[in-house]
Amino acid sequence: MSTDTAAVTEPVPVPVAAGVRREWWAVPDGVRDLVEARLGSPVESAVTQPGGFSPGVAARARLADGRRLFLKAVGPEPNPDTPALHRAEARITAALPAEAPVPRLLLSVEDAGWVVLAFEDVEGRTPEQPWRGDELRRVLGASAALGALLDPAPVEAPTVGERLGEKFRGWRRLSDAYGRDPRAVEWLDPWALRNLGRLAEREETWQTAVSGTALVHGDLRADNVLLTEDRVMVVDWPWAAVGAAWFDVVNMGPSVLMRGGPETAALLDAHLAERGADPDDVTTVLTALTGYFLHQSTQAPPPGLPTLRAFQGAQGEAALRWLRRRTDWG
Repeated sequence: MSTDTAAVTEPVPVPVAAGVRREWWAVPDGVRDLVEARLGSPVESAVTQPGGFSPGVAARARLADGRRLFLKAVGPEPNPDTPALHRAEARITAALPAEAPVPRLLLSVEDAGWVVLAFEDVEGRTPEQPWRGDELRRVLGASAALGALLDPAPVEAPTVGERLGEKFRGWRRLSDAYGRDPRAVEWLDPWALRNLGRLAEREETWQTAVSGTALVHGDLRADNVLLTEDRVMVVDWPWAAVGAAWFDVVNMGPSVLMRGGPETAALLDAHLAERGADPDDVTTVLTALTGYFLHQSTQAPPPGLPTLRAFQGAQGEAALRWLRRRTDWG
């Protein structure tokens, strides 16, 4: 493995991670009335929070009786897939052990096609970007502790392989596109083009490489982490799955690297080694992840998520730099 991390840690242009947020007050009156009745107090204020890709409500709220909580809500528009994700998040979060560093689910309500979740409010902040070394170490340490706590998985969930399935066949799709018309993938990095067949072959075994018994978050990024004075809280659990406990670190790596920061690649590699992750398995999963991001970046954006593809493209570029270093294919 090459030890040159300069190119890996160089930042790439990063688009804003944002869905089409809605204000709490845009939720239909009947749905809001039902939620407030279940809470036992009306919502007095709700401040929309930036960041993340959910095309719905994400707001820190204060009730008339003084309680504070975090509200998430989504309806059938603009993205019909998101309500199912909120249902999954409610089921997963409710089953996590009390000692898990996860905001407690207070309420889950469905009405008129809407799904509304209420969580305990957390006084914290997301990690600084570009990543600071000390904060990245905190998050990596928290990931290791969470992986140990949630192994074996305390709730039934799909495996990582089942969850991502054919999505992690990006290199195969890109290779097939090249076979039909080389011009279709001329945007790819020259190294990727030279090794396209090799990359497609390597990703074929990613499901075996990621197998395990731990419940992983499945979407760990800076915008899904809150740093408090003494804890690292992990939020947004709809993509949770069962697999290798180190998967979250590989999965979050490209989002870390695309922001730049000193020695981030070295920190990620050292952490994975300390956790006993097999280097070949890590590289195989990273290969599949890189192909996924690059292929997805060429697709039309989902409804309500206008910046998702550009964000995936930036992660794909960063992942490719990391992958080149780990494969050392020249």
